[in-house]
Amino acid sequence: MARATISVTDAKPVAKPASKPRRHPRAKPPRGFLVAWQGDGRRDANRVHNVSLGGIFIENVDPPAPGTILQLLFDAPEGEVRVTAKICFVKPRDGMGVQFLGMDFPARRRLYGMLRRLIA
Repeated sequence: MARATISVTDAKPVAKPASKPRRHPRAKPPRGFLVAWQGDGRRDANRVHNVSLGGIFIENVDPPAPGTILQLLFDAPEGEVRVTAKICFVKPRDGMGVQFLGMDFPARRRLYGMLRRLIA
């Protein structure tokens, strides 16, 4: 009985699994929108690429490692927003994807108001 062989050129590409839908829609903030952050013995202020109720992508050429806990501060039209967050992923020389872990109710209300205006 002859064996069938499959060459590398005969192989079909495996489809990538569909990415999970986002829990919260992202919004592009106005140009020059900054977030101040501190964590891992560092502090800085950087531009924001996008923001949602669940997190934020902060532009930074040398971000801290994933898993680092940060304290964030940024201004919304209704006032300042202070957030405890965790770095979920890092894109070297680009920035860091940060998940919000905790904020008080007034801060969440200010963030929601800002996002509602940005997404509308």
